[in-house]
Amino acid sequence: MATTFDHGGGVRSVAVPIPDNPLGHTLVHVVETDRGPVLVDTGWDDPGSWDTLVAGLAACRTAVDEVYGVVVTHHHPDHHGLSARVREASGAWVALHPADAAIVRRTRETPPERWYTYMAAKLTAAGAPEEHVAPLRTPRPRTLPGLSPALPDREIAPGELLDLPGRRLRAIWTPGHTPGHVCLHLEEEHPARLAGHGRLFSGDHLLPGITPHIGLYEDPDDTTVTDPLGDYLDSLERIGRLAPAEVLPAHQHTFTDAPGRVRELLAHHEERLAGLLALLSEPLTPWQVAERMEWNRPWEQIPYGSRNIAVSEAEAHLRRLVKQGRAEAVPGSEPVAFVAV
Repeated sequence: MATTFDHGGGVRSVAVPIPDNPLGHTLVHVVETDRGPVLVDTGWDDPGSWDTLVAGLAACRTAVDEVYGVVVTHHHPDHHGLSARVREASGAWVALHPADAAIVRRTRETPPERWYTYMAAKLTAAGAPEEHVAPLRTPRPRTLPGLSPALPDREIAPGELLDLPGRRLRAIWTPGHTPGHVCLHLEEEHPARLAGHGRLFSGDHLLPGITPHIGLYEDPDDTTVTDPLGDYLDSLERIGRLAPAEVLPAHQHTFTDAPGRVRELLAHHEERLAGLLALLSEPLTPWQVAERMEWNRPWEQIPYGSRNIAVSEAEAHLRRLVKQGRAEAVPGSEPVAFVAV
């Protein structure tokens, strides 16, 4: 039984489950157009998730083979996972921002062993203990979701009006959570005439009660020093200025007062950076920083994979402090340690 929501004005959503994940589901938004429905995201690539999407579209008085297009907010498997199956069933186009399309191409082309070697080197450089890195040196073959994601056939240009006949849906590039994340602004009056500028499909960029993960952009072959947290904070301010009447995120529930939520998130990250600066009264490696940062549970209870994500998030915050001139790497330290300036 699929859970669906009617948001009015030819916009519905289907809650597509994410197996074994505390997020629970991805909200796949279904936008009516003159050529058939266009989906914003598709959900996780899993047989049960596919069945839910198919049943949900039927409950929305349409069908998967009627889908005209798929706009993917970002490349993560709970958003892009079912894009290939939707396209196979319907002939729909699939659109993604070029920066995330590049990640999809790289993911398909890079052997898993290359990723394990890269992650082992990265974690070692971040100061991870040998017992944490060791499993990556002798990985067991396994099939992970998202290793063969759909190659998009259209790339989203920031600011463009997307191909939704009879609708006005504009792409807004909001890097941070991923380098190619996009929000989608439905430039039409709100069906309930709420104050504000249209409606915003916010993906993972702006969620009502969750702070999205901001880690380093991972690319084994790219040595560019990126600043994902800086990208994210700039993107947040852009969405705050847009002031949509209502936000339709990919998780949790719809909400209003986007500028208020943006202010909360900006304050949260500034508080986190200030806390990090206090920790850096002594030199610390990124691993040591991650161990000392506040998470939703004590460090010793955080599972293996989540620790890798936590270290990436610590590195993104350190990168921001260094870029702001508030911290610096200790010359000659190995693994590299950082200290407040």
